[in-house]
Amino acid sequence: MSCTSGSNRVELTLYRGQHEYIFTQPSPFCWNSKMAKFFINYFSFFFFLYRVVSRQAKNPKALHRNASNILANQGKVLYHKYPSFAHRSNLSKDQTVVVFSVEEALLKSSSLFPYFMLVAFEACGLFRAFLLLALFPFLCLVSEDMGLKIMVFVCFFGVKTKSLRVGSAVLPKFLLEDVASETLEMLKKGGRKVGFSNIPQVMIESFLKDYLGIDFVVGREMKVLGGYFLGVMEEKKRSKDALETIIRGQQGLGSYRHVIGISSFKESLQYHLSSYCTEICLVRSADKRSWQHVPREEYMKPLIFHDGRLAFRPTPLATAVMFMWLPFGFFLSIIRAITSLMLPHKVSTPILAYTGFHLSLSSDSSLENLNITRKTKGRLYVCNHRTLLDPLYLSFSLQKDLTAVTYSLSRVSELLSPIKTVRLSRDRNRDGKMMGKLLKQGDLVVCPEGTTCREAYLLRFSPLFAEMSDDIVPVAMDSHVSMFHGTTAGGLKCLDPLFFIMNPRPSYRVQVLAGVSGASPCAGDGERSRFDVANHVQSEIGKALGFGCTRLTRRDKYLILAGNEGVVNKP
Repeated sequence: MSCTSGSNRVELTLYRGQHEYIFTQPSPFCWNSKMAKFFINYFSFFFFLYRVVSRQAKNPKALHRNASNILANQGKVLYHKYPSFAHRSNLSKDQTVVVFSVEEALLKSSSLFPYFMLVAFEACGLFRAFLLLALFPFLCLVSEDMGLKIMVFVCFFGVKTKSLRVGSAVLPKFLLEDVASETLEMLKKGGRKVGFSNIPQVMIESFLKDYLGIDFVVGREMKVLGGYFLGVMEEKKRSKDALETIIRGQQGLGSYRHVIGISSFKESLQYHLSSYCTEICLVRSADKRSWQHVPREEYMKPLIFHDGRLAFRPTPLATAVMFMWLPFGFFLSIIRAITSLMLPHKVSTPILAYTGFHLSLSSDSSLENLNITRKTKGRLYVCNHRTLLDPLYLSFSLQKDLTAVTYSLSRVSELLSPIKTVRLSRDRNRDGKMMGKLLKQGDLVVCPEGTTCREAYLLRFSPLFAEMSDDIVPVAMDSHVSMFHGTTAGGLKCLDPLFFIMNPRPSYRVQVLAGVSGASPCAGDGERSRFDVANHVQSEIGKALGFGCTRLTRRDKYLILAGNEGVVNKP
């Protein structure tokens, strides 16, 4: 490095390897000696820093290791790489607190866009969802923190705080499907579990506490005015202080002396994990790519109920495909609806199959030879409840007209139904007389669960049907959709059939099982009661479908998903 000056210019020459850098200035801006010295030192420091960073960038592991060593020397914290820490078995649940980052350590995916898209679509509607999708290219250009703020504003601004149930009804399903099996095993080894996140707490709290058993959740709080979200999060410092308060409180109990942090290098610095953790496990992006998702059968708590219309994970590409499909799907749904309502079964069935519907039927061979003890009565079909179209698909499969009794059905669905529907009053005596009268007129179909269930579980069967007939035929039904769910707990039920038939290729599987005898109204000790018959029918349908049988009811479902008891008011 050298500096020369003349009457007309000042010349600064820097040498780096075989390269020579010359900087000149005209004489009116000639420097004095102090300014020239400062400029020389500035450029010297700049090139020194450039050489160090460029050298470390070629070896990111070295940069990661050096930074970890510095923190370990300053805070006396043991840093581990994920693979070496994952297989530890010497942790005591009675003395260990595990602190982990939800985005960096628990979820396998690194993108938060699908979860905010779910909030925008389910809580706000199509316009917000389309706006968020349109902003996605811009989100890729800004910083991660700025992108998070934009997504929060688009999804939460103007939303009622009391009506937002996406965090407890919709998001848990998609978050569970993204949980890494390796991290879940690590969490099971610890005692108290504390999860922290940069996304709003309202999105993750129910999922972490209800389905993973996390003791404390620290997320970003949302600003609220007059019962509405403003779309702005509180400062991150409040989350940091809350996290530190929780950990200090656990350490103050005396028994929890060992605090382990699981996070990425960046998150551990932002939340100052080294100030209260005795060990920190650093997770790298390469580690997450090798992780596996948790199988459904290994969930800590089974996922039985969930709400929302979207049946797919709304990544940017999948969401764009959905919006392109919507106009065509709506037009196709109109054609399917007109075909079902206006044409006879034998004509409508092949046309619906041509438009993408798939229907499979299997029937027990002994059904045709079943002796009917009461010739004056029709046959009672008892099926599990997947969508509002269950009776309709059973009617299409059997090529015969049926009468369906329902516990709760919107007036619009009743008017558009191509088969006869009768609403039950939930009064046992009145409903029993009504069903007996309908059986004398013909075959009847009933869904004793009283509500739909999307997952592979059966709810408790109401035993009312068991006393109605001696000719009871269990029917196992299953449906599959790829884009929209045809059921909802918190939305408009009148749109359920529309969303189902808007799917590109919806499918139904109908299995007519062997008939069973009903229960006597005055069953003695040696006869089966109506409860025994109901449980037997539930068990047979569960075996045919491979579903689990539960004792949960319609009331349980709606209290979890919608915060009410599931009564549909007549318009």
